[in-house]
Amino acid sequence: MPQSSLNFRDMGGMPAEGGRIRSGVLYRSEGPRNFAPDQLATLATMGFRAIVDLRSAPERAEMPHDWHGPDCRWLQLDVNADLRVFGHFGRERLEKGPEPEIAIATMAETYREIVNALLPHWQPIGEALLDGALPMLLNCTAGKDRTGVAAALLLELAGVSREVIVEDYLRSNVFGENLLRAGEVEPGMMASFGFMPSPGQVQALIGVRREYLEAAWDELARGWDDVPRYFAAAGLNDAAQARIRALLVD
Repeated sequence: MPQSSLNFRDMGGMPAEGGRIRSGVLYRSEGPRNFAPDQLATLATMGFRAIVDLRSAPERAEMPHDWHGPDCRWLQLDVNADLRVFGHFGRERLEKGPEPEIAIATMAETYREIVNALLPHWQPIGEALLDGALPMLLNCTAGKDRTGVAAALLLELAGVSREVIVEDYLRSNVFGENLLRAGEVEPGMMASFGFMPSPGQVQALIGVRREYLEAAWDELARGWDDVPRYFAAAGLNDAAQARIRALLVD
């Protein structure tokens, strides 16, 4: 079974200022839960030098990365701004009614939280990049929300336009499509919230929407004006940002 059947992809080839994102350097993925044994075996042959794991400690403990070698850095970063992690907040919001707009607003709020939750983690991510720990894999559980925001910010730092970033981000709808095909939506929702949201809410929760990523960018603009200032606040100065761009862009 090919990796392309999952929410997994090389971000190489995207047009960026001065060139394109290098192929074989930066990957994004869902977590290991849905990888078949042959897919995990393929991951082990790809030579990853760093895994940026944005899942919470319980998520990692339930389904660890056990396919990589000792020379690969596994950055276990505890980005807890996700409905799977703070399910009580999501449950309270969704219990207000069946309208899809409630779930959409909840997801947009989650994306704003992710921007802030990522801030203390950019320095170790940047250090791994600057140390040449490439290729690098970014993942969370679904590979669409925490990973989606992290990938968007890193790609924008590298000079990729927001329109191209959104186009790639929307490809992560494959995660929800796979859940539906596998009949795993209801068990997942019951585990997270203790009840089954309405069909419209389910679509909003398992999918990706442009307005979610736009909510993240709005939060970034509100707090830091732009991406360079955001990364500077995270401890990556102009020189470090320039070096990261040079590493990622061909």
